Amino acid sequence: MKGLTTKQQDILDFIAEFARREGMAPTISEISEHCRIKSATAFAHIRALQRKGYVNRSSKARSLVLVNAPKPTHFSLTLSIPVLGRISAGAPLLSEQHIEGQIHFDPALLPRSVGGHNLFALKVQGESMRDLGILDGDIIIAKQTETASLGDIVVAMADGETTVKSLYLTEGKWELRPANPDFKSRFYPLDELTVQGVVIALQRTF
Repeated sequence: MKGLTTKQQDILDFIAEFARREGMAPTISEISEHCRIKSATAFAHIRALQRKGYVNRSSKARSLVLVNAPKPTHFSLTLSIPVLGRISAGAPLLSEQHIEGQIHFDPALLPRSVGGHNLFALKVQGESMRDLGILDGDIIIAKQTETASLGDIVVAMADGETTVKSLYLTEGKWELRPANPDFKSRFYPLDELTVQGVVIALQRTF
């Protein structure tokens, strides 16, 4: 990964400490207050950290995620999350036939809203979500749920295929919207799309 300025390292350290303490990511305002810089300057630093591959964020509040967060000292305190392979319609999402392996993740870096949900991971193929910081080869972590809010990045099944896209409702149809101008949205009748999970974190191997 590319080098960091002193201020960018300070911001990364603050994000990690805030997430451990509060169970959620800080806002741009909280970062600017802590670092005693203007919000616009804090936002510029965050964009630079995204370009360098250290953080991901969406347009939603408190969506900052550290891409390469340090592993906890005690391995026993990590979560073991199943990595799913090709998901077929009709079979339970977390059935043995879908599980290809496991990853370990620091629970302190997950939002509090995860409580009570099963978690699963998928390896991303393609660049359709590139502009939201989700790249080919990344592993996304999702909470298993059949409901999502508009604008959430979801794992959804449509036409027998599983995909990761942002969910919207447009003219009475579900819209699965990519984050790359080279790809187009796809639209589905309300009863022809199944949400399987909402993306909450990301892991990247360098």
